Amino acid sequence: MTTQTSRRSLAGRVAVVTGASSGIGEASAEHLASLGARVVVLARRADRLEQLVARIEKDGGQALALAADVTDAAAVQAAADRVAAEFGGADLLFNNAGVMLPAPIEELATGQWQHQIDLNITGLMNVIGAFTPQLVKAAAERGVADLINTSSIAAQNIFPNFAVYSGTKAYVTHFSRHLRVELGAKKVRVSAIEPGIVGTELQSHVTDQGALEWLDGSKETMEWLAPQDIAQTVGFLASLPPRVNLQQVTIMPTGQPS
Repeated sequence: MTTQTSRRSLAGRVAVVTGASSGIGEASAEHLASLGARVVVLARRADRLEQLVARIEKDGGQALALAADVTDAAAVQAAADRVAAEFGGADLLFNNAGVMLPAPIEELATGQWQHQIDLNITGLMNVIGAFTPQLVKAAAERGVADLINTSSIAAQNIFPNFAVYSGTKAYVTHFSRHLRVELGAKKVRVSAIEPGIVGTELQSHVTDQGALEWLDGSKETMEWLAPQDIAQTVGFLASLPPRVNLQQVTIMPTGQPS
């Protein structure tokens, strides 16, 4: 993908990346900045965001850190208002914040259920609600805008003990398809990215022993994806000609069977 993506293919664009303090979001923010976009990084951990901005600026890019919890609709709207005030609005949104907490349903880990729903679904909706007007406005003015949502292969396939997480990601994929119908006619491209296993902080949040053993065992049979693999895909999607929209992209480790 890097051979097909111009070094400055996103020059003049304003990209907002949520979940940017680590993993896929962090790598994507750096990559989008390297392609010429002005990048707004959004997450809860202000210190990590400031370090990310410093790296981007050291490499010649432009970035702004906005500390906010995507489950707080008012905080997300305030962040969107600042993007509009300082950059004239976003024309690329990578909606990436999320959490994965697998466990057998019989454990009744209701707190973890709710946390996944709050972040993976409600947080995603808060961000879409705050930034969609900017995307529509930018598309009308410039001919294209992009909304890219992070889903998961778990939206399609069956993984024991991942029922709630998988359900939230199935929502993301199906919702993205519907949103594409609404916004595509307004020149806003909507894409859902469905990665297989990616080595990020998500695994460090897992508390269920069975899930941890399954994840550890998978490292013996395959090489996991790296956050940079997803970042390059995000850059590729946003760099395509305005007439082209990949509505759903599945990215799997070569050795992951399903």
